Amino acid sequence: MADRKMQIVSAAEKSFSAFGYKATTVDQVAKLAGVGKGTIYTFFKNKEELLHYIMEKLVADMKQSAEQAIDEHLSFIENVHRALYNMLEFRLKHKLAIKLYEEVQLGTPEVVEALHVMEDTIIHYISQYIEKAVRKQEIVPCDPKLTAFIMLKMYIALIFDWEKTHPPLSKQEIAKLFELYIFRGLSFDHTVSCT
Repeated sequence: MADRKMQIVSAAEKSFSAFGYKATTVDQVAKLAGVGKGTIYTFFKNKEELLHYIMEKLVADMKQSAEQAIDEHLSFIENVHRALYNMLEFRLKHKLAIKLYEEVQLGTPEVVEALHVMEDTIIHYISQYIEKAVRKQEIVPCDPKLTAFIMLKMYIALIFDWEKTHPPLSKQEIAKLFELYIFRGLSFDHTVSCT
């Protein structure tokens, strides 16, 4: 049963990545998975529940990718760079995230909600590291949630929005931009505080 469920999840992920959530039907997923349509409903109530299951897995995989980059012996800024690099690699492997960010422009409610949950999870995760860095006096005191939100939105803008009309930025270019716009402002080398 678990294998059949994973077949369905894999087929749905492929279909969502290729055609988007809205254009994917349960019939398509069943055909790709090599199962009957009714089999899908034994595991998932509907297509939306299937999307949420996939998004939970995607977020968990993204968090694991970021955590693998973290080294407690390094500074906050070095760890953020390492986590960003891993997230960039993760992004290249997961076309689903790119397709869903494209589809959110169409206003598909299920996709908007799924990405909202994904972003909230990521913001919460990043804000925990920001809180730790503030306590360790690695960065100036700031609102962790707001700072995490700004970091995530900048990351999304550089990865997804920029690439719509420009050549993709390299890891090094993105790291330099974060250094310029985020980290210099958070370092104690400046006298301005964001609280």
